[in-house]
Amino acid sequence: MIAIDYVVLVGYFFIMAAIGVWALRRTKRQIDYFMGGRRFGKLLQTFAAFGAGTGAQDPILVGRTTWTSGLTGIWSVLMWLFVTPVYWITGVWYRRLRHLTLGDFFVERYESPAMGVAYTCFALAFCCMYLSTMFTGISAVAAAMFGITTVELFGEQVQLQMVFVPTIALFVVIYGALGGLTAAYWTDLIQGLCIILLSILLIPFGLNALVDKFGNPESQTLFDGFRILHERLPASYFEVLGGPRAGEFPLHYIISLSLLAVVGIVVQPHFIVTGGGSAKTESNARIGLVTGNFLKRLCTVGWALTGLIILALLADNIEIAEVKDRAWGVASRELLGTAKMGLVGLMLACLIAALMSTADTFMLVCSALVVHNVYAPFFNPNAKERTYVNAGRIAGLIVVAGSVFAALAISDVLKQYTMALELPIVFAAPFWIGMYWRRAGKLAAWGTVLFAFVTFFVAPIMLPRLWPGLREDPRFTIATNRVSRTISREATAVDADRRTGWEAAHQEALKNPDEAERKSLLSKLGPAPPQAVAGESFQEKLPPLGGTAVFWSGGLKPAEGEKTTYETVSDSSEGNVKTVVERPLGKSVGQGSFNVDFLLYQWLGVDFSGLSPAMLKTMRLPPRLITPFMLLFVLSWLTPRNSKNALDRFYVKMKTEVKPEPEEDQREMEASYGTPDRFDQLKIFPNSEWEFTKPSFFDVIGFVVCVLICFLIVGLLVFLVSLGG
Repeated sequence: MIAIDYVVLVGYFFIMAAIGVWALRRTKRQIDYFMGGRRFGKLLQTFAAFGAGTGAQDPILVGRTTWTSGLTGIWSVLMWLFVTPVYWITGVWYRRLRHLTLGDFFVERYESPAMGVAYTCFALAFCCMYLSTMFTGISAVAAAMFGITTVELFGEQVQLQMVFVPTIALFVVIYGALGGLTAAYWTDLIQGLCIILLSILLIPFGLNALVDKFGNPESQTLFDGFRILHERLPASYFEVLGGPRAGEFPLHYIISLSLLAVVGIVVQPHFIVTGGGSAKTESNARIGLVTGNFLKRLCTVGWALTGLIILALLADNIEIAEVKDRAWGVASRELLGTAKMGLVGLMLACLIAALMSTADTFMLVCSALVVHNVYAPFFNPNAKERTYVNAGRIAGLIVVAGSVFAALAISDVLKQYTMALELPIVFAAPFWIGMYWRRAGKLAAWGTVLFAFVTFFVAPIMLPRLWPGLREDPRFTIATNRVSRTISREATAVDADRRTGWEAAHQEALKNPDEAERKSLLSKLGPAPPQAVAGESFQEKLPPLGGTAVFWSGGLKPAEGEKTTYETVSDSSEGNVKTVVERPLGKSVGQGSFNVDFLLYQWLGVDFSGLSPAMLKTMRLPPRLITPFMLLFVLSWLTPRNSKNALDRFYVKMKTEVKPEPEEDQREMEASYGTPDRFDQLKIFPNSEWEFTKPSFFDVIGFVVCVLICFLIVGLLVFLVSLGG
């Protein structure tokens, strides 16, 4: 980075802080600070949903998975695509709830202030873990853009992320804590435009670089860059679904992740705000939520295309060979730095914008939960509005600090992201069932929440400690077969470059004087890619699949005095792909936490040996998705329901359309509370305890259009990557 890049970066931070100071004057009450007075239209709602749903880790993650798995890597983020039509329905819910927090839903529906506290604890853990993925990801990109990994601080060399991450967090706290949601939404508008820019900025520069480096710049255009892209990459890298590279994201795994997202997304704490709760009208809520998320899906297409371009250009790059998360940062430095127009600084500002646009919303949502569901009801119920707002600012500071600590402690984007994705299953069943079924009561909801939390998050950690012999029990130290695949094809230039990059990174790692760091670097590099000469016959060995521990998250290690060996089970060829299946032998010891999900499958007699890692991940999800719902149904029949008056008020409220003006909406609510059965004619199942209502024409048309847009986005992706092929 040069001087102008730093000027752009500092200018960006100054603008964000200035918006926070401006919004401070408009923030007097809780509803102003936490909900922006519920006065936002479609534009700000769109960019709020877009900003909060698009993190700095998203383009980084797509860049990494595209580098390793080809175009199928796009599903690491695009798995949310077919969840988007559901938002057309849920956007109305969050506005009709008329709450400041999602914790208020559980308090009202289940008449349990304590459940609001429990939800607040979940939300704090979720937001800290989710935000930590962004802090971790952007620090890796920043290191590549700055061209350094350490900085001097108080006379000592420290890792760049130890300084960079807290600095970003400080600016999030400054403008978010000062201006509340109004500042967050206006900054989200600017940051959203920055995110769109970062999604397309590298594409023309990358295509032009392909032409300059491998074509004829005097007679060829950017379109020829697509042709060169296909010439340099194997055809399998352009397959969207299936193919030999789909091992990490096969169709069944994509479907299961989509189902997990549908079930869990509704209880993510920020949805009460960006999901529609801060909108002025219901149409603003649902249109903003859907449009904002479709913008992200379109950007994901740009990230995947950028990932392929980066691979075609920089397959021999030593920095990316060492750490795949650096791909986006290295590409930005190499492609944009030559222009010397501040574009590297602009790209870093855009990535920071992607982080800050999510962090500010998460910070405010958690602040609202702490204040409204813990501090106010249990410690200071009669405080002034200014006191609650100041308490929210302090709570926000704690949330961001927790996220920074998690980022610096874990530093694994994919692991942090996966953990954050699974946490919402704790409250998902009580939300979904409570929204539609009167019979679900407080005790049933509490039983379900405690079961999900203990079974899926506490037991996996505690069981090995309470039962030390579990790690060596042969019933639980089984692993799947290891599958090695070799593709016979013509080598491309990228195949040769991969080997060059690996050798350079390997030599660099061997020079490291610290033995532990040296071993870590060599482990990250993995085995050497085969030698390749472009145009000649080539045997590509894909990374082995399988050999995966079934019951242990940290895998298996050989028992003392043992060595893991493999016995060949089968050796077959189909087309140009040769497959060798091997069975692991020898005693092992389990590492990490215990996967209790698979006890049911073992009891049913499932043979795990032939399952792929993606199938194992897929099989983890049904118990987590289905069991809490089944338990809630059973417990609801065995325990008392909530009071009829509370249920009547809740369900009539959810059927009462929101009016744009608060006074008019209040009159409508008073009429509904006075006549709880005023909308019973809308029920699909009249005279029952099920509260499903008949969809309107607008509901149906909007949902169908959203589904069609999903397929159009996939079609756009296929079209773009077919150019020049």
